[in-house]
Amino acid sequence: MIGVALVIVFDYVIKQSRSRIMQTVALRVDVEIGRSLFDKVTSLPLDMLESRASGFWQALFRDVDMIRNTLSGAPAILLADLPFTFVFLGIIWIIAEPLVPVLAVIWCLYIFIAWRSSAVMNSANQDERESTQSRDQIISEMINGRTTIKALGLERTMRPMWELAHAENIENASTRGSKTDSFSNFGGILSVATTVAMTTVGAIFIIAGELTMGSLIATNMLSGRLLGPLNQLVGTWRIYSSFGKAVERLGEVFGAESDRMIPEIEIDRPRGEIAMEDVTFAYSEEAANVVDGIKIGIRSGGLHAVVGRNGCGKTTMIKLMQGLYKPKSGRVMLDGADIIQFSRDQLVSWIGYVPQETVLFAGSVRDNIAFGNPTANDDQIISAATAAGVHKFIIDLPDGYGSEIGEAGQRLSGGQRQRIAIARALVSDPVVLLLDEPSSNLDRQAEEELRDTLKDLAEEHTVILVSHSPVLLQGCDNLIALDRGKIALAGPAKEILPRLFGAGKKKAPDKPADEAEDKSEDQSAKPSGIPKPGDKPSGIPKPGDKPSGIPKPGDQPAGSPAGIPKPDAAKGGIPRPAKRAAPAKAAAPAGGGIPKPVKRAAPAKAAAPAQPAKRAAPAKPAAANLAGQSKAEKLFKAKAPKDGDNKIKQAETSGTVLPNSTDIEIEPETTIATVSSSSDK
Repeated sequence: MIGVALVIVFDYVIKQSRSRIMQTVALRVDVEIGRSLFDKVTSLPLDMLESRASGFWQALFRDVDMIRNTLSGAPAILLADLPFTFVFLGIIWIIAEPLVPVLAVIWCLYIFIAWRSSAVMNSANQDERESTQSRDQIISEMINGRTTIKALGLERTMRPMWELAHAENIENASTRGSKTDSFSNFGGILSVATTVAMTTVGAIFIIAGELTMGSLIATNMLSGRLLGPLNQLVGTWRIYSSFGKAVERLGEVFGAESDRMIPEIEIDRPRGEIAMEDVTFAYSEEAANVVDGIKIGIRSGGLHAVVGRNGCGKTTMIKLMQGLYKPKSGRVMLDGADIIQFSRDQLVSWIGYVPQETVLFAGSVRDNIAFGNPTANDDQIISAATAAGVHKFIIDLPDGYGSEIGEAGQRLSGGQRQRIAIARALVSDPVVLLLDEPSSNLDRQAEEELRDTLKDLAEEHTVILVSHSPVLLQGCDNLIALDRGKIALAGPAKEILPRLFGAGKKKAPDKPADEAEDKSEDQSAKPSGIPKPGDKPSGIPKPGDKPSGIPKPGDQPAGSPAGIPKPDAAKGGIPRPAKRAAPAKAAAPAGGGIPKPVKRAAPAKAAAPAQPAKRAAPAKPAAANLAGQSKAEKLFKAKAPKDGDNKIKQAETSGTVLPNSTDIEIEPETTIATVSSSSDK
């Protein structure tokens, strides 16, 4: 009894020690691999992170759980028990040698079944994993877009997608489960067959006198310890297969190239000069270039804007400036040094970035601002919030800077989230500040405040923004216009804005701008039609002449002295010539058409007074400005044809359609002078 008790105690101590060792291994694996995976994922280039779905990266952390459970659970214990099968087989060889061939055959069958289950289960596990990722991706999109789904009633549209993905996952899981059960059941049948075969063969050898009854009983007892791990191996082989795939995926990620974490050179705070030298970038080898041969230099300081059509490469360009993407060719320079030499931490501290899509994290307002600089004190955080125009809003919250904003900042409005993101970028006091559509969710007053803030920051920082807001663009020093990944125009904003958006080209009250330009061209081309001092107006009917309502070629347009009755006729009522001449006034703007009969000229009373003579007064300044008109002709007629003018008008309407730099070639001084003069008109 004492011996049996000692054996039981010893077995308990051994099992407890084994469990403690396994728990320690699991803890270290979880900490080390989990931390290393987090560091690796956060150090990967952005283009690689965007090339895979979010479900793939989430599955990597589940792979860490798989490795931990495999190394600390029943599979690890099974691996520890498998070597003892050879020990028990050796003992059976000693006490019952005739039964060893039977156990050897059974042992080989178990190994074959386990190996075969591995080959079959690999494909089943892969299908289940892919369907699980697809289902989880739909769930993630539904949760992130729950407001849109609820507001637009998309439940009926999303339900078939969810049911299809869920059904596929269930089907793959059932297929994998049925295959696992098949191999496990086959292993159980093989275990029963082993007992029957050993008993039959043992009885034959007992009758022959080559084996004793005690040896057969002892062999049956030891066979349980021998075949137990082998039977478990058939069912557990799926876990080993998943473990191998997880290690392979993690190895692929850990072997990928990371961003530079250790700088090649150490420099002080840079001045903020940004240059791009023939930079080309594409999202894949097969895709077209999003940025195509950009070459530009931006001096330190100042407020610069990047404009262009949607999809022309503006966001990609500023991401290249911050080193988020690596150019396919060319270089991005910071103070004359290639940014590829600097570490990611250096670039983040020198170049602040406000993305187009505002992303906040669960926590307080202070936490989200301090993410930009974890070592920032309260004064720095308040200063950044004030500069971003969000301080007044924050102090009105119940808990001020300690107020919780909810998951992804859902308790805040879009404009409030955007301004907190701006404060997060400003808290580290970067020398270069990149902003992608920073005013998309701001009202007019907030835009003006942001413009003033950016202008103040531009005195000591290099501020580059992507925007289509006229409020922000008017405060910029320089503009860069992109078209299909190339620079179409670049230069001072006061010169580029009129060429892009037609600034200053306001429509006249009665006539469009193009009609006024055509009129000015006609006047300069036909100076004979301009009245000179001393000339008699040809349009005044003489006594005895029959007034004709049909304007002749060369007649002055409406508003000229033509068709105005004589003063003495005006005193005596409505003269007959005025009745016929009145339609010419209405017909001239329509292109010189034939007027209606005399009966339609009833409103001649309004034409009888001498007001039309005042409308003809601008003809004298037009004659006096013929010298200046020739310069405008050279601008809009010689160098900017009508199709180019149409492009400018299109840009005025849409705000994003840009003319090609080769379509319009305007001298800066002439452009400003001409636009200002047209606006005065």
